[in-house]
Amino acid sequence: MSDAARSTVRSAVPGFLPSTRAFRFTNSFAPEPLLTLALPRQVGFVLPGPPAGRPALGVGDASRGLCGGMIFAVRDLFEAGLAPPPDVEPPRRGSPLYAYLVRRLFASFDLPRGVLRYYGLMRAPDERPASRRWPLPGQPGVPGRPGGAARSLPREWPRIRLDLDTGRLAPLGIITVHSADPLQLGLNHQVLAYAYEQTGTIVTLRLYDPNTPLDRADDVTMSFDLAAVAIGADPAGPARSVAPAVPVISHTVAIGGRPIRALFHSRYRWMDPHPALGGG
Repeated sequence: MSDAARSTVRSAVPGFLPSTRAFRFTNSFAPEPLLTLALPRQVGFVLPGPPAGRPALGVGDASRGLCGGMIFAVRDLFEAGLAPPPDVEPPRRGSPLYAYLVRRLFASFDLPRGVLRYYGLMRAPDERPASRRWPLPGQPGVPGRPGGAARSLPREWPRIRLDLDTGRLAPLGIITVHSADPLQLGLNHQVLAYAYEQTGTIVTLRLYDPNTPLDRADDVTMSFDLAAVAIGADPAGPARSVAPAVPVISHTVAIGGRPIRALFHSRYRWMDPHPALGGG
């Protein structure tokens, strides 16, 4: 291996550590609607929510997490030069901070584009199926479809690196399940990258994970080998079955032991956090 291949490159967003610049509470909210929509009275049913007695519809479930809202809010606060609030418990529904996190959660979904990205990567296989690429002399084989990580890493890593190299926090959507069931979308997660180290083709990201308690907040990482996305075989070789390498993403994100199957760089737009903190 050459010295260049073994060299290590590091980059970090100056002044950011989750233990000092992120929320002190974790992503643990009570089971209640994210928001309540008022409905015309003729709809004929009433759900709890202001104004009292007015027909309403509850949307979402806060107990499934506000991770996207939390990471977007942390970047908002950091770019505004504001310290996070001192609260050690999640805000209650009806508070300005809770409403702000819900707004940022929906922004993180980047509707409809973001949800479609989650769903497409959820459905993707973890690896291309082994296939006989050259079944008969002179007949080309048809490679299988790349797996989720193989599709996402080469495209998304340069975008993440660009953010970090230019001092910007990088919001990431991470895929933790393999399913075509849209009801499983809520099992995916969002984190915020603030630093990386790359040695050859091996990359380690340092992350703010809203699920991880404050005492371990600075220890969350994700690692992957970019060389593992190289797939294929020598066309001049004999006919044979090919099982391409599957990129394995190792991590310490608090997602109940689920794997990270794929990831993508989320589109972000800044929002002023002052009103949520009681400022002007």
